[in-house]
Amino acid sequence: MGNSIAYIRGALIALPFAGMLAGAAMAETPLSASDWLSGSVKGPARESSAWRPGDPVPPSVKGQGNPQPVAESGAVGEIKVTRLDGSNPDLAGTITARKAGLPRDLWKDSDVGTIAEGILQSPTRLPAMSALLQRILIAQLQPPQDSEMHRGTLFLARTDRLLDMGALDQARDLIMAAGGREPEQFRRLFDIALLEGEEAQACERMVNTPGIAPSLSARIFCLAQSGDWAAAAIGLNGGEDLGLIDEPQVQLLTHFLHDSYVDSGEQIPLPDHVTPLEFRMHEAIGQPLPTQHLPLAFALSDLRANSGWKARLEAAERLARAGAISPERLRQIYAEQKPAASGGVWERASAMRTLEAAMAAGDLANALPHAFAQFRAADMADVLAAMVAADLPSDVAGNAGEIATWLRQWQGLDAMQSAEIAPELQNGETEPPAGRRGEALLEAMADIDAGLDGDLARAAEGLAMMRALGLNSDADLAAAQLTLLPQMKETPG
Repeated sequence: MGNSIAYIRGALIALPFAGMLAGAAMAETPLSASDWLSGSVKGPARESSAWRPGDPVPPSVKGQGNPQPVAESGAVGEIKVTRLDGSNPDLAGTITARKAGLPRDLWKDSDVGTIAEGILQSPTRLPAMSALLQRILIAQLQPPQDSEMHRGTLFLARTDRLLDMGALDQARDLIMAAGGREPEQFRRLFDIALLEGEEAQACERMVNTPGIAPSLSARIFCLAQSGDWAAAAIGLNGGEDLGLIDEPQVQLLTHFLHDSYVDSGEQIPLPDHVTPLEFRMHEAIGQPLPTQHLPLAFALSDLRANSGWKARLEAAERLARAGAISPERLRQIYAEQKPAASGGVWERASAMRTLEAAMAAGDLANALPHAFAQFRAADMADVLAAMVAADLPSDVAGNAGEIATWLRQWQGLDAMQSAEIAPELQNGETEPPAGRRGEALLEAMADIDAGLDGDLARAAEGLAMMRALGLNSDADLAAAQLTLLPQMKETPG
């Protein structure tokens, strides 16, 4: 492969390369609000066909004896509308509205633009609101009335919000529920596959499906992954010559395709916004990028089996904080090995190991306060609650009993002597809105989030609106979590 790139130039580009460019060059500017999603090729739109020089001229070409229809009069003919693809993806969801605890017509009287923007801007700092937003995003809800005019816009906003939250599994399932056939849907599926290290199947589909490639760089990557290194080299050289691939991408792809760079020691400069494709290629050329300062979804790549335990622990903690993975998964990763060091993540892994043994023995007096202190110090007391609250008895005595009560109440479970809801959170009153209930719900969630910054009066208004909308359980859980913030953030007295 070392000589492939230098070898394939000039005339070789003209024929096979034209078909490979067509699908990528026709792609439109991405609709996503997420900067890290793989971008489309920035090049002029081109038409393409299977015809090649030397073939008979297609009969549909003008001037080849194919008479064009002539109107019999100047009257306007009947207008027919034909849907060229499947059902509206805005209707897609992975759970029913009833299971999500939401009215199916939540978006009634609203418009797509307002709802899409509200979804993309919805805060998720409070676990209760993060869980509610995920239910909203994956539920089968009737889209706004103008959805057909902006078909797929709301769906992409929902998908991108899940991706920004690191909820890759939910995003993938939602895309597949919509069919996953449209280029913008596949682009997101491809990014998910790259981050999870499962790009082989996505690449096979891309290579065999003209026009679906999210970018020329992605197609070149997949050609190489499928073993067609010569075609990948043709694509790289042609894309560079025609200005369809920018210089940083050319440099990265050259290192990826050309094995002579493996031992060169040359470091590839980092782009301003790392895409999953760039991330994966950096890993392939032996220059892996740390995920700590990349968007949350990149942390999923560190959960793969080929990552070290410390990297897996740190990534799992980051994802669990955001509610992107289940608490059970983090708990399993904590239990994989015995900590061999101290400090930081090792202290929490050790505390969790001790707590597991204490819960099995029924003696929480020392282990639970110690674990709570370790997780609280890392601002992860809520994560500890999500992992163990359901396994804690409600009748524990002493300091351990007080902590168990906090953790159970944080999760919405019954607890002895539960903390009284803060009076400031009980003052809001409102009437249910006559219309635009979805917008009212998103605004209420933002109001509740303000309680994390100390604005309990605004949070009370949000809680009142949620109750007016019939979401009493969600409002109760949010009120409990806001009330318990001092205990979960400070050392228990």
